[in-house]
Amino acid sequence: MILIDEILIESPVVKTAFACDLKKCKGACCWEGDFGAPVEEEEAILINKVLPQLLPLLSNESIAHLKNNAPVKYYPPIKSQGTPLLDDQSCVYLIKGKDYATCAFEVLYAEGSSEFKKPISCQLYPIRIEKNHQTGMSLLRYDDWEICKPAKQKGANQKIALHTFVKDALVRKYGQEFFERLEVATEGLND
Repeated sequence: MILIDEILIESPVVKTAFACDLKKCKGACCWEGDFGAPVEEEEAILINKVLPQLLPLLSNESIAHLKNNAPVKYYPPIKSQGTPLLDDQSCVYLIKGKDYATCAFEVLYAEGSSEFKKPISCQLYPIRIEKNHQTGMSLLRYDDWEICKPAKQKGANQKIALHTFVKDALVRKYGQEFFERLEVATEGLND
């Protein structure tokens, strides 16, 4: 484990080779699973704000779901709010393409129509944040999932560590100084 300020980082976060391979996984992390992607309070506000822009990008099923349900759902089993899921377990904000899935938030961001890229939990994935509300500490852990096997192979081939692959997300969440300190703490670990 690595400790930076109040953030614990499990060793697989820095020791696992990882680079998403959308050609192989097709974006399966956006349509498989039991719960939607975790959404922070500030993100829920942003989602509500960009919802009118998102709707034209979404499927009829997603639009109907969002017209009858909140744009963020509370999941009692995990005591967290997240993106809503459709009946087939896909994220309501997923755009199913011919080759792979695309995130509607990312489409808006890429067009310059929104400053909200997507929930930080999505951008960080397969890193998950677990918050200990009693201590105020956070744990960054690697969510090892079979659907990411091609990403592990691609990361190994390209010699990219997971924390490096998600650098932009780590900087977005914790700042550049945090990432630089993490890099220093990992020197020599993957040799």
